Amino acid sequence: MRTGVRWILAAWLLAAGPALLAGAEVRVDCDFPGGNVVVEGIDGDVVRLRPDLRDTAGWWFYWYYRVREAGGRTLQFRFTDRGPVGVRGPAVSCDGGATWRWLGAKSGDSRSFTYRFAPEQNDVRFCFTIPYLQADWERFLASHRGNPRLHPDVLCKSRGGRPVQCAYVGKPDGGPQHRVLLTARHHACESLASFAVEGLLATVLDAETQEGRWLAENVELLVVPFVDKDGVERGDQGKNRRPRDHNRDYVGESLYPETAALRELVPKWGGDKLHVTIDLHCPWIRGKHNEEIYMVGSPNPRIWAEQTRFGKILEGVCHGPLPYRAEDNLPFGVAWNQGNNFEQGKSCSRWGSEQPSVRLATSFEVPYANARGAEVTPDSARAFGRDVARALCRYLRDEGGEKER
Repeated sequence: MRTGVRWILAAWLLAAGPALLAGAEVRVDCDFPGGNVVVEGIDGDVVRLRPDLRDTAGWWFYWYYRVREAGGRTLQFRFTDRGPVGVRGPAVSCDGGATWRWLGAKSGDSRSFTYRFAPEQNDVRFCFTIPYLQADWERFLASHRGNPRLHPDVLCKSRGGRPVQCAYVGKPDGGPQHRVLLTARHHACESLASFAVEGLLATVLDAETQEGRWLAENVELLVVPFVDKDGVERGDQGKNRRPRDHNRDYVGESLYPETAALRELVPKWGGDKLHVTIDLHCPWIRGKHNEEIYMVGSPNPRIWAEQTRFGKILEGVCHGPLPYRAEDNLPFGVAWNQGNNFEQGKSCSRWGSEQPSVRLATSFEVPYANARGAEVTPDSARAFGRDVARALCRYLRDEGGEKER
């Protein structure tokens, strides 16, 4: 865990009297897993700050910090570099990051927000998104401890010496009909995608639905929840990392241990039963193609045809609070999905599409806060993961699997 920047300033509240002044020091820091901020100054009740870009090429928008000793005060947090506040305002936690809520769009604008601290609130966290870290993954594993369908493992060690977790889920013994690779956090800051991963896996582990039981009996999933493990825990942007980010590291000699290990393991593990690869992401802050759930279209016509087919299935079984429409999928050559966006290297989905037995290789973009007007939360993102699991069952069992054999 890196050392964050800490600023301490005695509040200038002369009218409040000496007793209040003595305990009115505001502290802002990011000294915890996932923390990210550069505080440029505190002027009275205005805190000036910006995202810590570190090794990011260009600008990105992730930030996560805590404020202590501000009980009873109203502070404005003003970002000095562009507009990194999302469409529902900041995410706020008053219990050390255990639970979160969106403060709301009326709390400010794209560059600032205001928060009134209750007198007893002396430790409040603010984040661009709702974080998902190693501790969250461990809680998920603990909730399914002893489940015979869950086999946690370690893919490799990161550059920083951290264990890079993976897990085998479903039918790892006795020869599954299908194998599926599920990855997330190639870009460290894209945390809402991780809750969708939980929902998909829980469908298989709980096996409470017909689709969940079928997946548990016929499919083995290999999940890597944090491909950029160091970046997640350090609070990096991850996107556009120099000299290339993890989702451009599937060509030539991989720079990162995680991608190198995936490229070595997956073909051996998957064999001729690796039929699907799914990589989950989050998009930009706001606007078109950023407030809808969509698949990123492959330049391979065969894979795009399978994405289109899977999209129709998913739209038909999508019953959760987050809407998905196949028409929102982004074909190759449209908007940002251009060849020049991949000049830095090859993505995980592109690499997956090149595996000999793969039928469907796709990546999803799950918005940070707003999906066609619906609020994105941990629970609603998990529900979308369950929808993807239902669609995966239909795709493998009915559309692309047993009926063809």
